[in-house]
Amino acid sequence: MASEDTAPNESVSFSVDPFSKGPGSIPEHSEVQTDTSPNTSGNQPSGGFGFFKGSGFGATIANQVPPRNFNANRRTSVSAEALNPNDFKDDWKPPVHQLTQQQLQRLNDSAVKNFLFAQLDPESLRTVIFALEEKRVPKDTEIIKQGDQGDYFYVVEKGTVNYYVNNKEVNTSSDGSSFGELALMYNAPRAATVIAKTDCILWALDRMTFRRILLERTSKKRSLYDSFLKEVPVLKSLSSYERSKLADALNTESYQIGQNVVTQGAEGENFYFIEDGDADVIKDDKVVQHLRKGDYFGELALLYDSPRQATVKATTLLKVVTLGKSGFQRLLGPAVDVLKLQDPTKHSN
Repeated sequence: MASEDTAPNESVSFSVDPFSKGPGSIPEHSEVQTDTSPNTSGNQPSGGFGFFKGSGFGATIANQVPPRNFNANRRTSVSAEALNPNDFKDDWKPPVHQLTQQQLQRLNDSAVKNFLFAQLDPESLRTVIFALEEKRVPKDTEIIKQGDQGDYFYVVEKGTVNYYVNNKEVNTSSDGSSFGELALMYNAPRAATVIAKTDCILWALDRMTFRRILLERTSKKRSLYDSFLKEVPVLKSLSSYERSKLADALNTESYQIGQNVVTQGAEGENFYFIEDGDADVIKDDKVVQHLRKGDYFGELALLYDSPRQATVKATTLLKVVTLGKSGFQRLLGPAVDVLKLQDPTKHSN
């Protein structure tokens, strides 16, 4: 697509709802060293209907298929540039690509719903959308190579990609997922190789636009939630990378004394962690459990796509962080199976 100097058509608009309508980013292992150590803290939360011990995000080992070379002309040196969003030059201008109405519609149906884009204000989102470049990648193409310098952040519109660390397969992701952000954020070499498992349609965002538009917002949000997530017992086994990916998908909600967070019989849309305050779990008008900071609830309705099994009511000023249904399914990954095993409703006979 040709780059244009003029601003894009002002009539284009986008609708974004990353948690209930479209996919977000999964914990892609393209830039992560997986922590699969078990939780040995012995400190389990007292809250929630069903608890899980963190088991990490395990890796599947496979031999790497020799790829086509998508990276032949990429830079391999590593920049020493500091990670400071305030250092960007004021005269920076983002690239503007000429997008067809069909491409804009496809973006609105897929890439725009990526969790990183979903938190942007309309002006920033518009800048990102027209800076995206479509890349059609044949099967077996090497999209990024471990050790190279990062130049693009990628969103997968269609297709499946595999992730390799030291020639061993560690993960797979498909439509709606994204990868490549850490090398851009930290000016570090690519920590993994990403290869197209199928023919893929990708949207690539250049390094400077990513850093200027997305980095500042994402860094602030990750810092805000990281210290809290470290103290949640059920998340003890997550690596710092996995916590950061989880933080990206979280939102904060506040409740007054006596307010219901969830109501028995209602449809479940979110999974909750208590950041501050206390709440009662009420089932059939009886208080059956008390929740406090670090406890969680709401998992059963999402696990089984069933109505809420109980009401959770704030007994103090209450602050919770929420994870939407799609994020729950992707970011907790294998832990979902552990949640099912520890479902108390299966042990109530």
